[in-house]
Amino acid sequence: MTRVVTCLLATALLIQPAQAQSSPPLVKYGKWVLAAGAVGMNYFAARSHNRAEDAFDALQARCGDHTRFCDVGPTGRYLDPQSESLFQESLSQDRQARRWLLGGEAALLGAAAMFVWELTRHAPEPDNIPFEPEVTTARGTTRIGVRLGF
Repeated sequence: MTRVVTCLLATALLIQPAQAQSSPPLVKYGKWVLAAGAVGMNYFAARSHNRAEDAFDALQARCGDHTRFCDVGPTGRYLDPQSESLFQESLSQDRQARRWLLGGEAALLGAAAMFVWELTRHAPEPDNIPFEPEVTTARGTTRIGVRLGF
């Protein structure tokens, strides 16, 4: 799957834009790739957050059953190895969720920048428009007409 996406992205980058197109393929398709990446990274962040909560809930349940499992040593670590393992798993998953969120925010910011850049670029009008409506106002009168190109 990764090879297919890489080949499609490489092909899209090699294609030159037509004269009427205003954006290079990197911007035209890159904004959608970044937007999809932002959605995917936020999904992974939510999944890591849920795993961290599950590990912490298991630690709290373990401590609620027997308080001796939650005794903390002088270094601040749990004396029970399984409780310490659950706590470290919770911390690890929280850090991973934070990284996924930061990546998702960066991807969303990049996609938004590409959307804005593409929308603010002036696209040249193509030469092959057969007729073009025209509205002008001069000295209090409005004229409506059609311009024909030969």
